[in-house]
Amino acid sequence: MNRAAAFFLPPLVAFPLAAASMLAGAQQKSLTVDEIFAHGPLIGAPPEQVEWSPTGKHLTYLDSGEMIEVDAATGRTRVLISRQKLAPLIREGGTEQDVDSRARYHIDSYFWAPDEKHIMFDSDGGLWIYNLENGTGVQVAYTDVAYGGDPKFSPDGTMISFLRDGASLAVVRLRENGTPETVVAPSQKPEFLNGAVDWVYEEELDVRSNYYWSPDSKNLAFLQMDERAVPAYPLVNWVPIHPSVTSQHYPQPGDPNPSVRVGVVSAKGGRVIWVKIPFEDGADYIPRFGWVDEKTVWVETLTRDQKHRALYFIEAATGEVQKMVEIDDDKFLDDNYDIFLGRGHIVLSDWASGYNQIYLYSYDPNHPLSKPAKLDRQLTSGDYDVAEIYNVDDEANVVDYASNQGNPLDRQLWQVNFAGQNRPLSTGEGFHEGNFAPAGSGYVDKQSTRMSPPNLRVCRDAEICRTFWQTRALDTYHLRAPAQLEVKASDGTMLYATLLEPDDAKSNASVPLIINPYGGPGEQEVQNRWSDDLLFDELLAQHGFAVMHADNRGMGGRGRAFAQAAYHNFGNAQLQDQLTVVDAALKQHPELDPKRMGWWGWSWGGSFAIYALTHSDRFRAGVAVAPVTNWRDYDSLYTERYLNEPSQFPEGYRDFSTITTAANLKGHLLLVHGTGDNNVHFQNTVQLMQALVDAKIPYDLELFPGKAHSLRGPEVQTDLYGSILKYFEKYLMPGGSGS
Repeated sequence: MNRAAAFFLPPLVAFPLAAASMLAGAQQKSLTVDEIFAHGPLIGAPPEQVEWSPTGKHLTYLDSGEMIEVDAATGRTRVLISRQKLAPLIREGGTEQDVDSRARYHIDSYFWAPDEKHIMFDSDGGLWIYNLENGTGVQVAYTDVAYGGDPKFSPDGTMISFLRDGASLAVVRLRENGTPETVVAPSQKPEFLNGAVDWVYEEELDVRSNYYWSPDSKNLAFLQMDERAVPAYPLVNWVPIHPSVTSQHYPQPGDPNPSVRVGVVSAKGGRVIWVKIPFEDGADYIPRFGWVDEKTVWVETLTRDQKHRALYFIEAATGEVQKMVEIDDDKFLDDNYDIFLGRGHIVLSDWASGYNQIYLYSYDPNHPLSKPAKLDRQLTSGDYDVAEIYNVDDEANVVDYASNQGNPLDRQLWQVNFAGQNRPLSTGEGFHEGNFAPAGSGYVDKQSTRMSPPNLRVCRDAEICRTFWQTRALDTYHLRAPAQLEVKASDGTMLYATLLEPDDAKSNASVPLIINPYGGPGEQEVQNRWSDDLLFDELLAQHGFAVMHADNRGMGGRGRAFAQAAYHNFGNAQLQDQLTVVDAALKQHPELDPKRMGWWGWSWGGSFAIYALTHSDRFRAGVAVAPVTNWRDYDSLYTERYLNEPSQFPEGYRDFSTITTAANLKGHLLLVHGTGDNNVHFQNTVQLMQALVDAKIPYDLELFPGKAHSLRGPEVQTDLYGSILKYFEKYLMPGGSGS
């Protein structure tokens, strides 16, 4: 479940750097729903798929139908592949769910070859190799799927691999003209995925690929997923005269998970060698795996209760196994499962110290299975969280990462060496995201603040950075920074929040207040970073509403204790923190009207909105977009991390279900859902509707036929946000028709 899916702007066009200054001094104007969502961009969206070539010699991105190359030394850009030549190479087809998933999971559409003279494009299932020297493209294979082909070059560049029909692993040799593909790991049945990623691994384990080439290009290691025991959910397309049904394997809490195992197969095909490790088949998970060297595979395992994580080395030919690292927690582990292996060292993150930090282990590279890895040292330490490890440089023995060290609302880029000495890489306040060259020759720094949309700089070091792209200035619009609030929770924990009020709030004795938290695990919403939510918040403020966002305990970015407040608690702790912040805001701002409060949210935030309206009588109206209403309906991996299996914590599943408490609903509720949602199924809204009908409680409903979880598209977004605005005007505004 991902907060990033909750807000989507139409595809936006890059804005030239020099043009930003032209907007300064222009007459300011108010926002409208149409202006934000329906008629093109207000800001320029960051370039798509910013990629380094294998040696870091080239830096490229897609923008307005062209491939652009950036000079890493100067920041200057040039067109590498024109719109005319690129057009047939970047077509993206598929279903509504495919389009939604490709955007939400940032699926790549192009890939640099090891020789850096060719680029492979995945165009609606067709795989093309583009020759940069002569400017021609040749189709070399077809995956038979619009989404999920996962093509790769072999390390020596002589072959490409991909998923045939989304389920079988195939290889094509590029230097043998006319050579047909070899299906090296055929799928025996539709429920067997050889190298493919199923929904729950993609969504909850952040898995983007389930197969990898050996360093010598002779073999491939792949994950086989057997989904025969996993229940299937029907996604119904109601629009045609004769509706169609697509089945989606989707394990709910307590259901069998996919049965998984790692196999090794030759690039020429033949017998599969299956890796054997201590593992509960059909329950436990394999979040990550890969190659230690050309003879040795590594596999990471995670128990179903997500309290035990282990790393194994396995010699592929003999099957010899050695457990290298083991990490445990009595509640649940941090869900960052990335592992970085170099010759003789292992780098990973863990929150055993109370905050997510980086650890360095060592092993004998000449005899990898000789003994368990040794913990050399904890590389980072402090009361802050490492958000992401980007790169481990084997040559320089350094780790590039991002953390909120120094300010929990900021994120900066850092580098730490294997001796534990760290230094900042980014400069300037706000939120920094890194994209590091694989050879350590540079990095891209994407920076924004709460009031400054993102800009992209290419850097060779912290002192040598060149801006090559930035968003359009919004000087013509009346955008204002929200006030920062800091409130202590019942246990003394500091809670951070923002409050945006109308211009005339101080002269108005009755300002309606809209609460819009996410509230769910893993996310941190109140940060010093640009969010498109600001535009809708400002629109609400221009219509007379105050808008508040607050991060409660159980969310991410604040250490283990803060996050684990969500363990066996999916409502009470979160709601009490939100009400604590609400009460503090009402006390500090007497212009806010405690009798005219509303609440809205999306995904977990939508669930939270319903929970608030069924566990408090303080809110007149709420809007729940794509909510989970019964945690038995959501997926096993996510839900069991916090609530365990239903048989182990039945009272939690009962008490935290808003279906159980539907009869207690206070205030007016608008339910919104896409009928094609393959993440939070439409079933959730239907079940709540039935409970409200049984309790004889009226509700409002808006459905979007066929639309997935993100409700993408300008027409849908215009309709949705227009409905939210009208709903709160009706029930919260003095003089509103429903007030």
